[in-house]
Amino acid sequence: MANSPPKLLFLVTEDWYFCSHRLPVARAARDAGFAVCVATRVRDHAETIRAEGFALHPLGWKRRGDGLVGQWRALREIVRLYRREKPDLIYHVALKPALFGGIAAQLAFAPGARPPSITAVMGLGASAAAAWRRQALGRALRIAAGRGPVIVQNPEDRAALIVFGFDPGRIALIRGSGVDTANFAALPEPAGQDVTVALVGRMLRSKGVFDAVSAIRKLRAEGAAIGLVLAGAPDPDSRDSLNTDELAGLAREPGIEWLGHVADVREIWRRAAIAVLPSSYGEGLPKALLEAASCARPIVASDRPGCREIVVPEETGLLVPPHDVEALARAIARLAADPRLRARMGEAGRARVVAEFAEGVVAARTVALLRATLDERRERG
Repeated sequence: MANSPPKLLFLVTEDWYFCSHRLPVARAARDAGFAVCVATRVRDHAETIRAEGFALHPLGWKRRGDGLVGQWRALREIVRLYRREKPDLIYHVALKPALFGGIAAQLAFAPGARPPSITAVMGLGASAAAAWRRQALGRALRIAAGRGPVIVQNPEDRAALIVFGFDPGRIALIRGSGVDTANFAALPEPAGQDVTVALVGRMLRSKGVFDAVSAIRKLRAEGAAIGLVLAGAPDPDSRDSLNTDELAGLAREPGIEWLGHVADVREIWRRAAIAVLPSSYGEGLPKALLEAASCARPIVASDRPGCREIVVPEETGLLVPPHDVEALARAIARLAADPRLRARMGEAGRARVVAEFAEGVVAARTVALLRATLDERRERG
């Protein structure tokens, strides 16, 4: 029908990721007049997605580890989905959906009938050892994305895409996934003399879990009353993940606590005075750090892409070289010893999140891009 709302289809690997990172944008698109569909692997969040009024299309794929047969099956499933649903606009969220979805769109539609797509790159990483893999990824991503816009979350990823041959005019810098700053309100300093540091996220080696533990070991050996809380679950789909036995072993050490998944992350920031993320690779823009800053917590993080977007050195937190446990320990100790510095940095971080990373800010910029992409396609006929 000529007056039916344009159909926007999100392609995402996991339902939990859609809910945690793309739900605000999807709501804003719905409120702007789009009919929203979500295609994803369904585990625990089907009712949450349907309750928003979104059409849900379960997929049988996984983020990793499904092998060549599973990958071919997933590609075929997405091709059939696209042909059946005939979306007006497709939003590919993260690298695997971008690659599979881009190829599927080329297989599902004739060139003149292919719907426009937007590709959201959530972080390309920054490992020099994997430079050749990044080059191969960049070429594949350029082919899959076609002429559609690409969203990046930090300037380093934008520069990398330009090196890969992307048109700079097609790259949109939209920082982060948006934070509910009313829900993640500024919290008072935790009571007590001991200082708690928290690392929130999936329990991956590359997130710096072992470096954070080593830094706390060092500080406690020096007599500092500092503890570490690890809040997050292992990721069975990632080879980089710690397992439950490893995490339980770390939690047996003095001053180390592993909580597993925490449904309400605000509970972590009510007891932790400092956020830490000694990531060894480039992030897109870690939502865990944005939520910590929104709660007025200062941050110690690796000097890596993504982390640099929220951590302004000496203003909202401290940056340290990756894998430098000594520097990490000294940065934590400095904040732990200075409540006024923590308060100043926490206030500055909160103000930065409200101004630049709030849900409303990110959603408005994204919906404007969605509309512009659809309008451009209509103008071309």
